[in-house]
Amino acid sequence: MNRYRLSIKGKNPNSFLKMLVMKKVKLFNIVESEDEVKITVLEEDYRKIIEMKTSYRISIINHYGFLKLKHLIKKYKFILIFLLFTLFIIIFLSQLIFSIEVVHQKEEIRQLVLQDLKEFGLEKYKFRVSYEKKEEIRNKILEKEKDKLEWLEIDNIGTKYIVNVEERLTNQKNEDNYFRNIVAKKDSMIVKIEASAGEIIRKKYDYVKKGDVLISGTIMNRDREVAKVKADGKVLGEVWYKVGVSLPKRYHEEIRTGNTFKALTIRISNKRISLPIKDKNKSYETFDRVLLKSNFLPFKLVVEENYELKIIDKKFTTSNAEKEALKLAIKSLKTKLKDEDVILNKKVLKKTINNSTIIVDVFFKVQEDITDYVKISGELQEGEESENSN
Repeated sequence: MNRYRLSIKGKNPNSFLKMLVMKKVKLFNIVESEDEVKITVLEEDYRKIIEMKTSYRISIINHYGFLKLKHLIKKYKFILIFLLFTLFIIIFLSQLIFSIEVVHQKEEIRQLVLQDLKEFGLEKYKFRVSYEKKEEIRNKILEKEKDKLEWLEIDNIGTKYIVNVEERLTNQKNEDNYFRNIVAKKDSMIVKIEASAGEIIRKKYDYVKKGDVLISGTIMNRDREVAKVKADGKVLGEVWYKVGVSLPKRYHEEIRTGNTFKALTIRISNKRISLPIKDKNKSYETFDRVLLKSNFLPFKLVVEENYELKIIDKKFTTSNAEKEALKLAIKSLKTKLKDEDVILNKKVLKKTINNSTIIVDVFFKVQEDITDYVKISGELQEGEESENSN
């Protein structure tokens, strides 16, 4: 509640108190002495007092409630203006990028990436971009330089961007000077087999184990070896995987969307005033940096760093867990597969409940390149590889 603590000085100040009582002024915490009286009054009653014509000297010696805050702001307004201006400069500078570092051993790759970043709007002494814009720039660079770059990641650390990049390695001539067989890399069923050098000894739909010879580098005529070559070709196989997924019966997750903003906030007790204002329909994870606080009042001036969150709440049962389990199982499996591998079929084998967890087993059929190589005795002579290939 807004109140003033007043000092009333003059001859016989008790007479003035009686006058205040007659005017129905509420008085609190009265302290009397010979020529001074100290009282506390409400804000609206203080207005009545200062409108009264009197010879008594009336002065304010303290404030309470929001009046205290107004008094402090007025008293320290120049300091507050300086702090706010400093805060504005800090926030402004924190949004600028002062350094971009491309991490790669080759100078030409570093310069290539820096030029592409500049072309798509990410360069020094410009404002930081949003997470969505950063991902858009990343994808544009990878698309533009698809023949030169394999992978690229842009990380923002303070006022610096660190760009990790991996060069795409082109297929180079194999310098292996040994004869070889093509063997199965994994247990699988052959779905396609092609050979440009060597003798195919397994056929489509054969079940093979890891290490089985598929294309032989030893050329036979009946039971007699007639030549050795460096077997070359490609074999696709159907490989089988079983992936187990655990789902909680009740699932809660908070995911940062990548959207962030800073807000200057005044907190008084349990009330707060922020600029800019948070969207009430969204959830945020908030971290405070205190600029100013009072040891005597519930008052703080802080900078809030707000991270927007996407809230996911789900309740799973054996009937609705299958769809989510398939998504998670596919995501888990793809970390083991190459881009060219194809999931041919998927099937939920069984669902079991273990305390607060639902366990789902998923079976997959995947088409993969199962080509692998094993050296055989002998060494190619110069020019022999191309002759055998022909």
